[in-house]
Amino acid sequence: MNTVLVLSSHPDFAESVRVALNPEQFRVIHRTNVEEGEPLLVHGLVSACILDADLLGVESVWIIERLRRRDAKTPIIAFASNTQSDWEEEAFLRGVTHVLTKPVRARLLNSVLERLSNPAPVQIFKPSVPAGNTAIFSRTSMDPDAAQRFANTSQTLDVLRDFSSILTHSLDAEAMLKQFLLFLREILSINRAAIFLNRPCAPLTEVLSQEDTRRLRSAAAIGLASGLLEHFELSLDSGMGAQVARLGRILRRDSDEARADVEAQKEFELLGAQVAVPIPGRDSIIGVAVFDGRVTGEPLVNVELELIFHLLEQVGLAMRNIWLHDQLSGNHEMMTDVLRELSSACVVVGRDLKVLHANKAAKRHFGRKNERTGGLEFSDLPQQLGSKIYQVLKTGSALEPFRYEPENSPGTVYTVSVVPFQRGNSTVPSSALLTADDLSQSEQLRKLEVETANLRLIRTMADRMAHEIGNAMVPLSTHQQLLSEKFGDKEFRESLDHAMGEGVKRVSRLINQMRFLARDGFVEQEPFPVEKLVEEAYQEAVKQQTADGAQLKMDHTGKPVILTGDRAALKHALSEIMLNALQANPKGARIGVKFQTDGPTGDRALTIEVQDNGSGFSPEAARKIPAPFYTTRNVGLGLGLAVTQKIIENHHGKLEIVPSPSGIVRVSLPLENAGNGQP
Repeated sequence: MNTVLVLSSHPDFAESVRVALNPEQFRVIHRTNVEEGEPLLVHGLVSACILDADLLGVESVWIIERLRRRDAKTPIIAFASNTQSDWEEEAFLRGVTHVLTKPVRARLLNSVLERLSNPAPVQIFKPSVPAGNTAIFSRTSMDPDAAQRFANTSQTLDVLRDFSSILTHSLDAEAMLKQFLLFLREILSINRAAIFLNRPCAPLTEVLSQEDTRRLRSAAAIGLASGLLEHFELSLDSGMGAQVARLGRILRRDSDEARADVEAQKEFELLGAQVAVPIPGRDSIIGVAVFDGRVTGEPLVNVELELIFHLLEQVGLAMRNIWLHDQLSGNHEMMTDVLRELSSACVVVGRDLKVLHANKAAKRHFGRKNERTGGLEFSDLPQQLGSKIYQVLKTGSALEPFRYEPENSPGTVYTVSVVPFQRGNSTVPSSALLTADDLSQSEQLRKLEVETANLRLIRTMADRMAHEIGNAMVPLSTHQQLLSEKFGDKEFRESLDHAMGEGVKRVSRLINQMRFLARDGFVEQEPFPVEKLVEEAYQEAVKQQTADGAQLKMDHTGKPVILTGDRAALKHALSEIMLNALQANPKGARIGVKFQTDGPTGDRALTIEVQDNGSGFSPEAARKIPAPFYTTRNVGLGLGLAVTQKIIENHHGKLEIVPSPSGIVRVSLPLENAGNGQP
């Protein structure tokens, strides 16, 4: 009885294997890890090891390597669902004998284990035949001498040694297949042969239709005209290709299946072939090899065809590996080309601080001036960038993008990011990628745009200020012209006094607006009661705007709210809001003020809501009013609420203009430095 070791962290998988196997032939032992199964492996007590690759995840490759270190001979069968070709290749390279897909299929698993436990002796045919002995070429009988020759172990080793010679072309599919056919001609005296493969599409550069994926194109041939094979294809949907794919075995021209298929007979006739042999991949047929017979005219016997079939199994695996290598190589070349041509500088640095890749931009920005065509070294990178890369390689954490301005290149600005590359679930990065975008030109353009915007702002401000000051000066200029003639007139003096007062108020407000607009911080901070500040702001607004019958109504909070901030600035901000409310209804203005503490998110905050009985704000006006120089009136600069917004934001608050039928303005201010009650 053979013993089968199952390595799986889940007992259900081991149970499914136990149910699938014949209990009279196989005994199943379940272990959860390699350490538990080590005594069985080290002492050679198991005939096969079944590995649950899914539950082990990316550690499965490490498990395989550890198994091989403990036991180099025991066959390993890996079960996985949705296997990936790169994982399969790594598994085979590490020593896995078979890779099977889940669920566990009883017939397949029993067949694989029986082959592994009772390998059939390889039978070899040598073309040298004793004189007069022709019975060896018969498909139905072999004399004892011929049977002995096929069973000769030394000849088996010779064939295996010769077959290994084709591996020198393991990355060149065409050369390997050609060498394989020549090898068959040498040992079996093959006359004519051709190999047709289901070639995969080139990575990222070619898309095959459904019909193209079923075609088998000529990949190598001997004894056949090249012109014939250039225009000849097999198909997995018809002819000998379909028959071989359906049967999964060798197809002879004189078999019942081939005779019943007209298309297959035509293909056999055209190629002059007598037999078609499937080329299996890991999970499907990837091609068909056709042969006619030996150079002496005799057909190939069954034992020779079995040898060819088993050799083609290895060729099929080699082809899959070549295609995988070509795909990975093509993807790598494409990514290398992309990185090379990027305008951003890209540098990949390994854990040993060796530069693994540097594109053109990286060499241009960071390479040594006298070695521009040479490779980039880690020591060539600026010290600040090198330290950032070293930090990422040590911590395994990416850095937020940051600005870098070289000391020896004034005006040059980069935005740099550094991210780690990690393999699998490893927390230790294998390398780090630095990308640097040169923002020098964009920074210069931004500065030019800012300067241009500032010039436009100055021009607009000068125009508005000239208009506003001119409006304030017109009454004064008129009275100045009449001063010498009408100074004795009492009514004229009262008019002059009123004109001077109005002019002073307008110019004083303009000066305050300019002063607060230019200020970026607080002059001084002090605690003060909010309600008293609102009353003072209202009185200041009344001085600026004559309003007959105007009324201010405040909803008192009960306890005085103490706010800490720049009292003068906040008073000016609230007075601008009050002035806007008075101007909305000069006759009979009604202004209501509400206070609310604690913001909507539970933070300590104060909300002051000012509502008037004017016509309110449209959605468009509510959006534009805080912008500088926006006004719906013929007087003023349009800076009132713009200045208010800046003062509120300097206090980490928020100004909100609410679109509504009546004018509503909300001011939110934080109370983190304030308290209820008297200070």
